[in-house]
Amino acid sequence: MSAEIDPFHAISVSGLAHRLKAEGRSVIHMEFGQPSTGAPAAALAAAHRVLDTDGMGYWESAPLKARIGRHYAETYGVTVEPSRITLTCGASPALVLALSSTSAPGDVIAMARPGYVAYRNTVKALNLTALEIPCGPEERFQLSAATLAALDPAPAGVILASPANPTGTIIPAAELEAIARVCRERGIRIVSDEIYHGLSYGEPTRSMLEFEPDAIVVNSFSKYFSMAGWRLGWLIVPKAQASRAVAYMGALFLTAPSLAQHAALAAMDCRDELESHVATYRRNRELLLAALPALGLKSIAPPDGAFYIWADVGGLTDDSLAFCKRLLEDTGVATAPGIDFDPVEGRRFIRLSFAVSTPEIEEAIRRLTPWFQAAWATAA
Repeated sequence: MSAEIDPFHAISVSGLAHRLKAEGRSVIHMEFGQPSTGAPAAALAAAHRVLDTDGMGYWESAPLKARIGRHYAETYGVTVEPSRITLTCGASPALVLALSSTSAPGDVIAMARPGYVAYRNTVKALNLTALEIPCGPEERFQLSAATLAALDPAPAGVILASPANPTGTIIPAAELEAIARVCRERGIRIVSDEIYHGLSYGEPTRSMLEFEPDAIVVNSFSKYFSMAGWRLGWLIVPKAQASRAVAYMGALFLTAPSLAQHAALAAMDCRDELESHVATYRRNRELLLAALPALGLKSIAPPDGAFYIWADVGGLTDDSLAFCKRLLEDTGVATAPGIDFDPVEGRRFIRLSFAVSTPEIEEAIRRLTPWFQAAWATAA
């Protein structure tokens, strides 16, 4: 029997946004978590060279895998042999590989709620059991070691994300260490989604590999490297599971896109350009945080990293999808409904992405401020 998969409601909001734009409306896209910038200049140049000289084909880049391994040594102080790295067609297939190659049908996989919609959908699609654990402001919207220790029986696995989507919260290093210890003691496999690493506004992000060498890590070139449309990611597994991950990748997806692999190798050495994007996100974050009081959005998750504001609009609605569509139609600002990330409490939350240009953030604030002020006045 096929699993029932929840739709990604932000797609319908985005569809409305594009229809409005086609009608001549000015639209600011803050509904998706994708950078508004393109791939780094050197990555584009490398891609042009390859297009002119190489017919390409099915291929996995040994130089790129070695460069990713060097990234872990330089950034986190951990050794990751290239044989443990599998290049994938983005982070979503990496998650499919992580779960399908290590789990048995019916395995229980724990995850925080709110969390990225694909976590529960992928788990369900693979005939696994999603255990969504409510995590509110008291837990900073994240799973903790104490929560995992209290689960009875222990789940087969857990998906962690730090920084998280939709909240942007980061799990502190001491808590990551404690989670790793609990998972070792209880035999819980860790899948660490580190797609937003490099995007933090205080303490740097820490990899779960620093605390649990056998953790399974999912990452991608989509966010920090600004290459969402290139569909390239990677999966890191323990050495004993590497051949299994490769077999699953070949059977399900063949190889990652050849052109993207060439471009990504160049992108990894474009740090100055990429850090300028982070500086833009930091400025956008500051502008939004300063504007939130005038919007009446006083209850938000701490946006430690990534590029999201997770805001409680429960005083205005209990239907976040309808709310986002009305907001878009009235202001031209597209946002994501909370029900994508939390099917229970998400009806009273929205997510705003600030991965756009600073002028767009400034214009969005100009449009949103009077709209929210009027909405709150009506609700009073």
